[in-house]
Amino acid sequence: MFKEVYIFVAGATPQIITETIYALAQRDPPVYPDEIYIITTETGRLRIQETLIEKEILKAMQKEYGMPDIVLTEGSFIVARDGDGRVISDIRNESENESIGDLITTFVKEKARDMKTRLHCSLAGGRKTMSFYMGSALQLFGRPWDRLYHVLVTPEFESNPEFFYRPKRDRVIECRLPDGTIKRLNTKDAEIHLAELPFIRLSGKVSFKKSGFRELVEEGQKEIDTATMQPPLIVNLYERTINIGDIFIEMVPMQFMIYTALLRQKTEHCRYRERPYCLDCTDCFPLISDLTTRHALEEMAKDYRKLYRDQPFKAEDLLNKWHEGIQVEHIRHNISRINRIFEEGIEDVTLRPYYKITTVKKYGGSRYGVRVEKEKIKIEP
Repeated sequence: MFKEVYIFVAGATPQIITETIYALAQRDPPVYPDEIYIITTETGRLRIQETLIEKEILKAMQKEYGMPDIVLTEGSFIVARDGDGRVISDIRNESENESIGDLITTFVKEKARDMKTRLHCSLAGGRKTMSFYMGSALQLFGRPWDRLYHVLVTPEFESNPEFFYRPKRDRVIECRLPDGTIKRLNTKDAEIHLAELPFIRLSGKVSFKKSGFRELVEEGQKEIDTATMQPPLIVNLYERTINIGDIFIEMVPMQFMIYTALLRQKTEHCRYRERPYCLDCTDCFPLISDLTTRHALEEMAKDYRKLYRDQPFKAEDLLNKWHEGIQVEHIRHNISRINRIFEEGIEDVTLRPYYKITTVKKYGGSRYGVRVEKEKIKIEP
């Protein structure tokens, strides 16, 4: 069971909070909040406290519909602050707009880290830019089970200062029309609909390291551009061919065998199989000493046999030549030759880093691997 976490952006219309809670409570099965957070300005906080808390409107709805306890505390309010740490009364300039964007993004990111929670995010309130930031933050960090909503209310009741939810017992409220006349409305005529909005989920597909909204967007765009530009890498052992899109690469069997071994690290020994993308992960990269063991040689010899399918004795000669495994210097020499082949064979310098053998310093030594996405690799047969 998920912990249900409601996140709102709100300004001077606290109604969107009760209307959303009401709409989710009417679902089958009903959904009730375990935690509520309201990202707002100081003006919005005071308005919400005055209506939902001091006038006990939230408590009245809870009691009328037999909902579990719904409590707003000081910790429920996430109030925007400017660069000097002062609370923002309203969003009036570019700097304050950027501050609220960073706040919304950081808060959603933090809440999305807990895999036991489900986020219910409403973009119905606040300034239009606040709604944009809420939707964008969920695109960046939302999980498959998180939800994004916009509450839709019958126009005469929308933003009406006397209407917060549809009560069980009909009552009459007043509405001021554009021409200044007063119209009496029956609450039984009000309709509240919660539109669930689809959104593209980048969480787990893009490796975000930055914090500010603007930097996150730039980082995400770079990652997407990089991921989509990688042509598939097709290795055919029987034909001794390597194709990168329409690029043809040739190697001698020893180099072919070592390169294929590093590709198999990604396709067969990934530590995070549930992750569809590798991005900057290099945890499958082996130490060079891992490639020099007898066991590693026996595994690589399986591909060597396929390379010499008409000459099976070649694999036996390889195993007999390197009784204890291939020497470190021999591996390094062949890695250098492989990288030279890719540098000469791939004219596009932006592609080379994904298909060459990369060296990374981690876990007490140099590790070697290929950065191309694992889903782009196909080893035949």
